[in-house]
Amino acid sequence: MLRTHNCGELRIGDKDKKVTLCGWVQKVRDKGGMIWIDLRDRYGITQLIMEEGKSDAAVIESARKLGREFVLLAEGTVIERLAKNNKILTGDIEIKVSKIEILNSAKVPPFIIEDETDGGDDLRMKYRYLDLRRNTVRQNLELRYRVGIETRKYLDGLNFIDVETPVLIKSTPEGARDFIVPSRINPGEFYALPQSPQTFKQLLMVSGFDRYYQIVKCFRDEDLRADRQPEFTQIDCEMSFITQEDILNTFEGLIRHLFKVVKGVEIGTLSRMTFADAMKYYGNDKPDTRFEMKFVELDELVKGKGFNVFDAAELVVGIAARGAAAYTRKEVDELTEFVKRPQIGAKGLVYVRVNEDGSVKSSVDKFYSEDELKKWAEKMNAQKGDLILILAGEAKQTRGALSELRLEMGKRLGLRDKNKYSCLWVVDFPLVEYNEEEKRWFAMHHPFTSPKPEDIHLLKTDPGKIRANAYDMVINGVEVGGGSIRIHNRDVQEQMFKTLGFTEEEARAQFGFLMEAFEFGAPPHGGIAFGFDRLCALFGGADSIRDFIAFPKNNAGRDVMIDSPSHIEQKQLDELNIAVKKK
Repeated sequence: MLRTHNCGELRIGDKDKKVTLCGWVQKVRDKGGMIWIDLRDRYGITQLIMEEGKSDAAVIESARKLGREFVLLAEGTVIERLAKNNKILTGDIEIKVSKIEILNSAKVPPFIIEDETDGGDDLRMKYRYLDLRRNTVRQNLELRYRVGIETRKYLDGLNFIDVETPVLIKSTPEGARDFIVPSRINPGEFYALPQSPQTFKQLLMVSGFDRYYQIVKCFRDEDLRADRQPEFTQIDCEMSFITQEDILNTFEGLIRHLFKVVKGVEIGTLSRMTFADAMKYYGNDKPDTRFEMKFVELDELVKGKGFNVFDAAELVVGIAARGAAAYTRKEVDELTEFVKRPQIGAKGLVYVRVNEDGSVKSSVDKFYSEDELKKWAEKMNAQKGDLILILAGEAKQTRGALSELRLEMGKRLGLRDKNKYSCLWVVDFPLVEYNEEEKRWFAMHHPFTSPKPEDIHLLKTDPGKIRANAYDMVINGVEVGGGSIRIHNRDVQEQMFKTLGFTEEEARAQFGFLMEAFEFGAPPHGGIAFGFDRLCALFGGADSIRDFIAFPKNNAGRDVMIDSPSHIEQKQLDELNIAVKKK
């Protein structure tokens, strides 16, 4: 090794040791007679010191040639530092340098490589290899590594086996768009990159591998946002001879283990909420339960009073924001504009202030008496100082809009604390949902999800009422994992395909291998997949998973560092029998 120690290792107990350090120059401070260098590597920073008249002249000369990010080898003696720095672990010592060797020079970096940098997202992504030198980014990847190691330890302790599954697979029509890979040796035919190893892990259950897991790369060609990347990682798991309860208990244990060893946080037994209740009280299937502010339906109290907005609505529903009655008219107007954004889609907002003296004031005073408004407040359990916010319209859209408003109020009132964790299971999802545009049923999760046994008879008559043996784990309003008990009976699977609009020929062409496998003794089985990147972002207190991926794509799905995707040569296209259609 070129070095005897790393730059975060030495302490006062190492005083008088002869050492060799290697790293990058963080900073040079030249005070004429004294020169200090902060030398940085992955492990920390160590200060080097040189003094004219005491240090070798060649060392002083070399030190004055240094710039930021030069790669350096320094030999010297550990001495006690006079002006100690309690902000770094090596702050009690410094190295009295006897030799400096410049291993490589460096251009001036395009942004400051420190925790607080002046580089914007685009610039840092272009020079990601420099961004990765910053402590904050490195610590994110170290956390990711820790989550992966602890996941493997936990699952290994329960006799799970890590099995790799193929990356070049068959394209299937359900779910998000596939990334497609042309086959040169099979002209006109294509592989797909897996959105998940779903069918393979089911086949492993048929094969008798009753406890499988994989920390696996998956791919989806979909529009991006903070918690999505075209390639992402999931903790993929499957078990045989189990019930839904077994799955929930096993993987609730995994999450408890990760919270304890990675975050030092003890979480209790996860609560459970049905999909129906999640939609009724929170407006979405991944409710943030760090705070209450549940939905309250007001139809019976508000209709028939001449206020057409309420009278014509399918649903009138509201929330009580604790302590927000002091909001100014301007702040309430901002909330109105918030819910009227196109992506939220509400037409307006009705408010009721519950004042500290017990009186109420509303934006619809001329339609409702104070006594009537007080009944609204009573039903909503609104206290003095609360602000009631009400939306009305078509039921599904209104619940969705109020869900966004609830989260916005939670943020404004400081209720979405990243250091507080609220974890739950959402269960009893619908098996299928109807698409009005295509006039057919789609699987809520995927086509292999098992119906509740008591609901199977509805497959032929009323699919919309079937509950699935499916479950999602939600933490702080983020779906971190989801799965289901699978269909393991060929007849039920065939009926499921029919419900989803597959012809027998289409089902056979897409999933014939799985259907045939079920005829050779498929055990009852089920599983779950956790968003590994999302878990890491949650533990790291970040909103974006990009911060926990070494080389992420931007919001346009591009890697701006290597300039990908890119055009390929005509020769390659010809070999693949592909013609590019010009717009």
